Amino acid sequence: MYAELAVDNTSLNTDRLFTYSVPSDMEFYMEVGKRVLVPFGRGNKLLEGLVVNLKRDLDSGLDADKLKPIQYVVDREPIMTLEMVELLGWMRERYLAKYTEVIKTIVPNGITMKAKKVVKVEMAIDETIVDPELAAYLNSKKRMALENLKRKFGEKNIQKDINRLCQMGCIEIEESVFQQVKKQYEKHVERRFKPEDADCIAETLSTRAVKQVEIVRLLSSRESISKKELLQAVNTSDSTIKSLEKKGLVETVEREVDRNPVGREVAHYSKIELNEAQRMVYDEIESLKHTKHLIHGVTGSGKTEVYLQLIESALERGEESIVLVPEIALTPQTLDRFMGRFGDRVAIYHSKLSNGERYDEWRKMRDGRAKVAIGTRSAVFAPFRNLGLIIMDEEHEQSYKSSMNPKYSTLEVAEKRCELEGARLVLGSATPSVETYYRAESGEFKLLEMNLRANENPLPNINLIDMREELYNGNKSIFSRELYMSMLEKLERREQIILFLNSRGFSKFVSCRSCGHVIKCSRCDISMTYHAEENRLVCHYCGESRKMVTECPECGSRYVKHMGLGTQKVEAEVRKHFPKAAVERMDLDTTGRKHSHEEILTRMKNREIDILIGTQMISKGLDFPDVTLVGVIIADTSLNIPDYKAPERTFQLMTQVAGRAGRSELEGRVVIQTYEPDHYSIQTAKDHDYMSFYSQEIMVRKLFRYPPFCELVDITVYGREESSVCKIASEVASRVKDSVSKSETLRNVEVLGPNPALIYRIKDRYRMKILIKARREDMSEIKTTLGALLSLNEKYAKEQVRVSIDINPSSII
Repeated sequence: MYAELAVDNTSLNTDRLFTYSVPSDMEFYMEVGKRVLVPFGRGNKLLEGLVVNLKRDLDSGLDADKLKPIQYVVDREPIMTLEMVELLGWMRERYLAKYTEVIKTIVPNGITMKAKKVVKVEMAIDETIVDPELAAYLNSKKRMALENLKRKFGEKNIQKDINRLCQMGCIEIEESVFQQVKKQYEKHVERRFKPEDADCIAETLSTRAVKQVEIVRLLSSRESISKKELLQAVNTSDSTIKSLEKKGLVETVEREVDRNPVGREVAHYSKIELNEAQRMVYDEIESLKHTKHLIHGVTGSGKTEVYLQLIESALERGEESIVLVPEIALTPQTLDRFMGRFGDRVAIYHSKLSNGERYDEWRKMRDGRAKVAIGTRSAVFAPFRNLGLIIMDEEHEQSYKSSMNPKYSTLEVAEKRCELEGARLVLGSATPSVETYYRAESGEFKLLEMNLRANENPLPNINLIDMREELYNGNKSIFSRELYMSMLEKLERREQIILFLNSRGFSKFVSCRSCGHVIKCSRCDISMTYHAEENRLVCHYCGESRKMVTECPECGSRYVKHMGLGTQKVEAEVRKHFPKAAVERMDLDTTGRKHSHEEILTRMKNREIDILIGTQMISKGLDFPDVTLVGVIIADTSLNIPDYKAPERTFQLMTQVAGRAGRSELEGRVVIQTYEPDHYSIQTAKDHDYMSFYSQEIMVRKLFRYPPFCELVDITVYGREESSVCKIASEVASRVKDSVSKSETLRNVEVLGPNPALIYRIKDRYRMKILIKARREDMSEIKTTLGALLSLNEKYAKEQVRVSIDINPSSII
């Protein structure tokens, strides 16, 4: 038997399958999807490999006698099903990624097996033979990692001594295999007596052994208890347990336990009877007439209850389900509903989990203990073996597109996985992406509409405020008169308010009013943002931070002022105008700690917050019945970004954030402040009119040939030397244009650029962009050219320049 492996090596030259022989004693348990350790390269270093294919016959040109044998099988059960291995190959091809990049995306961090060299002391070492300090250390430790030894003493200092000791047989160097993340164990105390004997045992114990008696009586009603819990319950020490162990009454054992990523009790969430619109959508999906569905449901239409009942039905059939949400901020509230309905059959999967928590949740799914996975983008790779349903909530969100290699689209991966495993795909959104809605109109998705809120309440009233008129009438505040008066009214009624601004920090930039100089990041071609709490300037691209300047570095003037608006500034203004209100801010600066999203949202749910200020993480999915006013401080932040998706994102943000108001019997009101009230994305958002927005936007897309009327390829050339970046960008563009011009089938392909990126320099790296517009059927041929470009990356690396390729990027900035 022979195995084709994807080996854990990052070099582009090794990004292919390698063939190894399978020893006869391994054939019985060798399977596709298992990990193995193999000798690799001239030095035969042990590396991890994934079995991608097994075969009995060798390809021509391979000599069986020269093949290296697999050394070790890592897994008892495959970590990938056959379908997931096929998905791996598809992702590598679709996103021009390396095997290792895709495998590390699918498999959680920390479970990779590594081989390291270990020094094992075979006999006492005479201190006269080698360095006395080294000899003493080896004699005391007996076994240690070679890299740790070299780190302690210096490789050059001890290499000769190590070689001498090996030749003399004093030490042996062997390879040891280890896993970064290990299972977690907890000590438990188990009962070793019959419950009915507890009273008798208690009487035989010494009258002074009060704590021992307490433990005996406690264990009479349970077979075991965690040692930590027992010590706290009885308020005693280890010695009491050891005394009972000596008497044979208890035994301390180690048990594997799962790390708990939730860390709290979740209340039961009762099933709700579906209304007519929900029932029609549910029945259509359950009819199994179609495999792909788009639920276009207004905010508050009850999509979540439909999801819950679809999952319940899938569970009854023995199928597993994946629920995807775009933001970690949505996970706690989603968890309350899904865990409240399905309990410990739910696993959580998102980037804020520790490696240990992620590993435990992944094993729960792989072992079949969890049947429902809830999480952000990476949850689409949940290791289920009988997948029946993938639900993608808020499908339009750009966070579903990965910005790291492989730069995958979660929607595309979900579609492919459903196709491979015979599962159904359900997308949900109040504001579907233009591309998805177009595909639904074309029949690729079954379009299902939910036009009314589940509680039959009307959608909130949206008032547009022209901030130019406010300024003309003498109002220089960040609050229009209407928003200010509405906030006063809602606070008096003890109702809650959400204020939205898609910009964190205190101000967007700091400039000198004397000469006009703007303080920019030293590493990026972007202005720094002022953060008032720390009195510091921060770059939101590379993280550079420095103290707020008091003098202009250009002209020396002291007339330096922070300009623009951020969430910190809004918070300061709210506290100034409404000093008695309980105010909280929710953005990247306030949610860095683990569970911080959850803590803020819990306080909001418990009505401990009157006014919640935030960025787009508060714009969707949140359901607070007492929120009756939503204020959008400036609607134009997303509109003025020079990207073809700017109008769409503006419409989506306005509609989604407006949907947070009036979700119960209380009437909702929305105030949108803008300097461009006549723009079609803002006007249609005001009227809750998706179809009017879509009809205008689709015409613009068709006119300028943007998705869904083409596929985009974004090529970024970046590096530290500006001249090298420009030279290689021109070379890359020429290669692509030559390839297109020579092809008889690529006549409709457009190649634009190279042009400087909108933000020309990030983290000291200059960036040039090349954009390709092509038909889907042209992509296979284009990828041949793109693959050749990536193969030149090692050549370009000599000039410290890299080429990055993104298929259908979420943004072309």
